[in-house]
Amino acid sequence: MVKLIFSDMDGTFLASDKTIPAENMKMLQYAASRGVQFVPCTGRNINGIPAELSRLSNVSYAVCCNGALVAELPAGRVIHEIDIDKNEVHRLFAKFAHLPITFDLFADGRVFTAQERWHYLDEMPIDEATRHHVKEVRTCYPGSVDEMIDACDSICRINIFFLDDRSRDQIWKEIDSRPDLIRASSQPCNIEITHAGADKGSGLAWLCSYLDVRISDSVAFGDSSNDISMLRAAGDGVAVANALPECRAAADHMTFSNDEAGVGRYMMELFQKERN
Repeated sequence: MVKLIFSDMDGTFLASDKTIPAENMKMLQYAASRGVQFVPCTGRNINGIPAELSRLSNVSYAVCCNGALVAELPAGRVIHEIDIDKNEVHRLFAKFAHLPITFDLFADGRVFTAQERWHYLDEMPIDEATRHHVKEVRTCYPGSVDEMIDACDSICRINIFFLDDRSRDQIWKEIDSRPDLIRASSQPCNIEITHAGADKGSGLAWLCSYLDVRISDSVAFGDSSNDISMLRAAGDGVAVANALPECRAAADHMTFSNDEAGVGRYMMELFQKERN
């Protein structure tokens, strides 16, 4: 019987315009009546969790920053975090400083982008709804990237938006050469870097253990490469119809797209089966 629902946000639970489909909200209300917790499992930091979700009684936890951070939402309290050593972050940026990229830090409950690289947010090839969200949840740091790194207490994720394939390939090669780091992606033009062992699958497993819930009693939904570990870890991994091919290949089942409230429709059907 399902006790925990884990879902990616962008491209999965949220529609393409970043709103929550009505059928998904109805499902959450019904899940609450059954005592089922809904857990946003996202690359976003805590400040990026939609306010409509944080207000619900059955949305008490979130797996953020691609699994590097688990938070208790009502208190805004971090209960689990896997950080990247700041010296490592400095060394990594030194490798990429000449490239036309952002070097965003997910740190201290926020997302920071250095002022000197803020303009790349307007140049990257993404839809305007995504661009608006990206800029809305970021804090423009009034200094250099190295100064920004030093100013942060703890850094659990690095996000890089790149403008060309040459930059992407160079970054991929460097990250793949470092056994202490892993990479994933949620946009065609981004690279998400966390410490090895910090992914959505490990975040899901940690929270299940913390709440004393069997992993077999969990369902997870996703659409991108950073969701693959979560879909493989869950009792039931479900890809939305708009998911990338590699994400669909990792899933146990498929559902409708994010714009068709695939998460809500799949769960309501599953709840109906459980009642019968």
